[in-house]
Amino acid sequence: MIYLNSGSRRRSCLQDVVDIARVADFTSEIGFHWVAVSAQDYPAESRGLHEILAIWENSTKHIQTESIYSTREAHAAVEMALAIAGGKEWLRQRPVLSIMQCTTSSLAQDRGSLDSALIVAEAGIPVGFMTMASCITTGPATLAGTLAVGNAEVLSAIALIQLAHPGTPVFYAAAQTSSDLRTGSYTGGGPEDFLFGAASNLLADHYNIPLSMGSFATGAKQPDWQAGIDNSLSTFMASIVMSDMLLGAGLLHGSRIWSFEQMLLDCEIFDLVEKMMRGITVNKETLAFETIQSVGPGGNFLGQKHTSKHMRKRWVPNFMDRRTYETWEVEKDGARDWARAKAQEIISSHEPEPLDPKLAQELHQIVASVENN
Repeated sequence: MIYLNSGSRRRSCLQDVVDIARVADFTSEIGFHWVAVSAQDYPAESRGLHEILAIWENSTKHIQTESIYSTREAHAAVEMALAIAGGKEWLRQRPVLSIMQCTTSSLAQDRGSLDSALIVAEAGIPVGFMTMASCITTGPATLAGTLAVGNAEVLSAIALIQLAHPGTPVFYAAAQTSSDLRTGSYTGGGPEDFLFGAASNLLADHYNIPLSMGSFATGAKQPDWQAGIDNSLSTFMASIVMSDMLLGAGLLHGSRIWSFEQMLLDCEIFDLVEKMMRGITVNKETLAFETIQSVGPGGNFLGQKHTSKHMRKRWVPNFMDRRTYETWEVEKDGARDWARAKAQEIISSHEPEPLDPKLAQELHQIVASVENN
């Protein structure tokens, strides 16, 4: 965790989960919460519950967590989701929670994760499985071979869920990479990651299963040139193949470090890519022939009604620097400074929609029951 005020690195805590939830709740580019950091100041046996409760208390957006991997936590998470949704049928119709579990590469599953997945699936909560198979170490050195390993891991787990609870919503999840040839570590960036992102989407489409794709999550240690390259290309590749969900905004060092600045810069990357994906609309109105004729050669379009009607549809960045060189030369600040200031502003001023006090009390009691048993 990169501390927002000092920029120093430290262990994450529950307050970080709260602050991230508040920023994500405010940010329109974030469609759902993915529990980004661990509440390491809380007991391991209930940590995942404290994390989702903290998010529910600070946002109305859907939560997808990868931190529920014991049966006790799974039963409690279902009970909490039922309370939030208002009952079994409402939970099935509009799930407020989804569960992601990681497979164990190569070609294995974690018992606690599978047991938890079976419990939440019975309640109709969507379940997904993520492979993080890595070329050379937990997967073959070839891209196709690592895809095959990861695909087998995900499908075997999804098949088990469907055998136990037919029709339960499931999703495919993937974050394959290539081990670094110098250190053997998980890289979190590079051409292999971008290709894996596109290929995993084709596999998920083949099986007609939604894909939750590991995008962003650069291998860079700070918001910098490397982070911009990694996250732009991974997001663009995942988008052009129409991945259903993108994960990893705000994560650095291959998902090992969280940064508020990177989160907001990733939102800008996503916003840019999303606008590119919209393409160019061509019709009588957008071709603007009458306006062009009215302006004529050598004129400009600033005073035209057509301009005032459409100008606000043009993309305006929050963090890209479009100032004059002279202004920059005086200020000498930039995207990371502005993103840090924006995050601090959101955390201090944004007021998420609160939970009903009785509901909040019920949720806290459910978490406490796990810790007291």
